[in-house]
Amino acid sequence: MRSILWAVARRVGAGVAVLWAAATAAYAALWLAPGDTIDVLIGDGPDTPEIRAAISAEWGLDRPEIVQYLAYLGRLLQGDLGRSYWLQRDVGEVLASQLRPSVELVLAAAGTGVVLALLIAVLTAGRGPWPRRAASAAELVSVSVPPFVIGILLLTVFSFTLGWFPVSGADGPAALVLPALALGLPIAGVLGQVLRDGLERALEQPFAVTARARGLGERAVVARHALRHALLPAVTYVGWFTGSVLGGAVITEILFGRPGLGQVTMDAVSGKDLPVVMAVVILFAAVFVAISTVVDLAYRIIDPRLRTT
Repeated sequence: MRSILWAVARRVGAGVAVLWAAATAAYAALWLAPGDTIDVLIGDGPDTPEIRAAISAEWGLDRPEIVQYLAYLGRLLQGDLGRSYWLQRDVGEVLASQLRPSVELVLAAAGTGVVLALLIAVLTAGRGPWPRRAASAAELVSVSVPPFVIGILLLTVFSFTLGWFPVSGADGPAALVLPALALGLPIAGVLGQVLRDGLERALEQPFAVTARARGLGERAVVARHALRHALLPAVTYVGWFTGSVLGGAVITEILFGRPGLGQVTMDAVSGKDLPVVMAVVILFAAVFVAISTVVDLAYRIIDPRLRTT
């Protein structure tokens, strides 16, 4: 128990550092980007020195950058994500209104990738060379093709040609199938390779030979013994898995015309809506930190030997 608590404490400290680094990097990148925030706020409206001075004072843009940065960190510590330049709403409200469709897509894609990876690994591990070669070829294709290309192919076949699924929107489970597949197939390709290699190594270990000698069938050996040993290297890829899903969800939502954080992020970046972009970056970083902490604890659950190291 003490080792687990110490691991959580270390992860929390590292998570705070990651969040600060993510917020700082996003802040610096947006301020160094070409363009002027005041020009964005004025848009097509009247542009006079008085109006510019009023906008600068209202949003605190007349202060030095370091002062604005420190003020933002102070508000962030209080849970204040700021106010959107364009939407004139609290950033927390903006994100909350678009969070549910994004969470649905991320969970569906993650579940699709994990289930497909498990099926492929269990059905092909320890089999003849041809099933493994066919699975490896399919995994290589799914990993090599970007998710947005997979999405375009899925739309062309199953929406435009066959008409089985809607082209855009988020109305009902049918609208979630193609986006989840577009995001989940590359994940399934990587995890499937890792799981199959882990299973094949585990099936050669002495415990597997002993289990077979006791009369267990090959499927039972895989399900009861080998799979647990193969999970540890697969869990290592959850960090990559998380980043891939979060990053790919932005493009996938735009491609499939789904509401969510993807469209909000693109609009905020193109409009240089600093508070919204910063909040999205911090949200993604927080999710990544939380999942990394869970993975670190999962190591100790899967492999009891790590609890004493």
